[in-house]
Amino acid sequence: MISTAIRVARVGSAAELAAAVLMLAGFPAIMVAALIPSVPAFAAATAVTYLADHYLHRQGSYLINRLSKVRAGLSIRFLIRQLLLILLLARLDLSNNLIFYGATACFIAFYGLQAPHGALVTLIRNRRRLPVATRNVDLASRIRIPDAPPLGLLNRSAEKMLHLDLAAVVGILVAAAMDAALPGFIGIGVTIVLGSLYVLALMPYVRGKKVPPNADKVLAKVDEWLRDYQPETVLYFSGSKDSVYQVNMWLETMEQLDSRPLIILRERVILQNLAPTTVPVICVPGGVHLMNMDLSTVRVALYAANVGKNIHLLRVPTMKHVFIGHGDSDKLASVNPFSKAYDEVWVAGRAGRDRYAIADVGVRDEDIVEVGRPQLAPIQNGQGVPEGPRGGAADGSCPTVLYAPTWEGWDGNPGNTSLMLAGENIVKKLLKADPPVRVLYKPHPFTGTVLPKAGAAHQKVTALIEKAAAERATDPRFQADATVSAAAKAELARIEARLAVLVGSGGEKGDEAEATRDGVVDVAKYEEIARLRGEWNDAYWRAFPVWEHRVVTGAEPRLYDCFNVSDAMVSDISSVVSDFIASGKPYAVTDSAELGVEEFKRQNTAVRAATILSNKATELGELLDAVRDPAADLLAEDRVELKQYLLGPDEPTSIEQFNTAVANLAIKAEARNVGQESRAAASAAEAEATTKA
Repeated sequence: MISTAIRVARVGSAAELAAAVLMLAGFPAIMVAALIPSVPAFAAATAVTYLADHYLHRQGSYLINRLSKVRAGLSIRFLIRQLLLILLLARLDLSNNLIFYGATACFIAFYGLQAPHGALVTLIRNRRRLPVATRNVDLASRIRIPDAPPLGLLNRSAEKMLHLDLAAVVGILVAAAMDAALPGFIGIGVTIVLGSLYVLALMPYVRGKKVPPNADKVLAKVDEWLRDYQPETVLYFSGSKDSVYQVNMWLETMEQLDSRPLIILRERVILQNLAPTTVPVICVPGGVHLMNMDLSTVRVALYAANVGKNIHLLRVPTMKHVFIGHGDSDKLASVNPFSKAYDEVWVAGRAGRDRYAIADVGVRDEDIVEVGRPQLAPIQNGQGVPEGPRGGAADGSCPTVLYAPTWEGWDGNPGNTSLMLAGENIVKKLLKADPPVRVLYKPHPFTGTVLPKAGAAHQKVTALIEKAAAERATDPRFQADATVSAAAKAELARIEARLAVLVGSGGEKGDEAEATRDGVVDVAKYEEIARLRGEWNDAYWRAFPVWEHRVVTGAEPRLYDCFNVSDAMVSDISSVVSDFIASGKPYAVTDSAELGVEEFKRQNTAVRAATILSNKATELGELLDAVRDPAADLLAEDRVELKQYLLGPDEPTSIEQFNTAVANLAIKAEARNVGQESRAAASAAEAEATTKA
């Protein structure tokens, strides 16, 4: 019942739900206390609403946003409390008392301070919001960007300002209880003085040297930097916060380019969630600003997603445009008809080329280039078990099976993910496997964002795995090496402490303008962080027993790290399957739409070397047999052939293929530009000759 209430109220936890109930019930309680009248009851109910309101704000509750939409926003809630306090004083027969007039004047004056406070906060934020935001672009030497105001002044400023009424409210309640006006006027004075000081503290940041340069000057300096840097290859990306992984997966590839790279983002939220990189990054929210930006040296533009804002760069004829996508799978997104808008489409292997040919969406075969998947370099190549059978806990081993289902997709089609129809069956059979296996569960980060049913299935699977993990911990067949585990946990803590120092040593930037000014990466620190993250991953997997079931969510450990510690995988039709094939290990894919094995394989190239599961998952035994004994792995040779078909050859390496493709396309772009210049010069000469004649 509580979980249903949490889902209906759109809150994140039982504590958040309780706070919401207390806040919403508190206001009627305040009114009743004022009408009775009862000062203690009024004070108690008021305190509850203050605390609950504050807690919901700290949690970023969805309910707070909804209250604002129905005209019950923050300011209204504070005003209601204050009006009810005036009512309490009247019901206490204090309407002719000085404290009544003082309270009324205080709240009118206090709300009079809200207007200049809100105006100043808005003005400061607007003036400090630059037309572009950058990382690894040295603007500090070109323009003056002053320090941001202290974080305490602008962060949740409206909430802080309104809470200054606490002094007046407490003072007035004490005055009403004691029948003495002095405490009330002390509280009133404190509220008015603090409110005035807050307004005065903001005023210096709207004038003089504390204001950043205007938009035109900033854009001019960005163009000046571009002319000096002369970028040659651009990775362009636009999307929502949840899609940031689509650009993050290309950062390492961009760092390894032979040409000068640049990343262009369109949304500030993407920049805020972008993973660390040494590549220069420019975030340009305004389409006009982007179209006026000097990108004359760029010859190749790479696009990781098909979105409407791509048109703002696609319109530039001096560069060649390439769709590189954000994964390789048999989903319809991999053959989007919009792809014909690009000069070329780069795919991992022959399968991608054939996929477009079969789809017949207007992408010409000569415009498709096979470049492999550079992101797959961290995946270790292995064939499950290198030698000998693995029997399970009895002989001290425990194979690991990764369950990595995809999400429900924007259309919510039940065939998109195995989680809703087969998830429980898959996990239950893996948990009951004999000989036993270890289960790792890593769901797609979008799981449950479209269908609540998918979110509920995820919760059930999580509960099953956590329960099984707790039971296994008490099973005498599974005994961890406590010494090794303790040492790994100590190492993990040491690495995390060092990472916290490195990541946080620069301090949080006051705002976007300050982050732009100081956003040039320290390469030495960046390299140390990268090394430590690798050490962290190694220590993480050693920090718990090899038989312990795990639910793995969040950015770390990464999906590929889960690949490397697994002996097999169960997944759905998505790029996860194509990526896992790079490991050469056994895998299974669920036919959630129940197409049948042959039709499922015909429609989906990546499953041709997979164990195909029905929604009942009765076929899981075939996968587990292949994991435990290489002799029973009947699909090993098929996986080798499929790997080359999907992902291309191992040599030359994918990054070498990618760099070659970039260089070849840059030559084509340059040839086109030279040809245009030659034709323009010839036309000008002809026009001049005609004029003279």
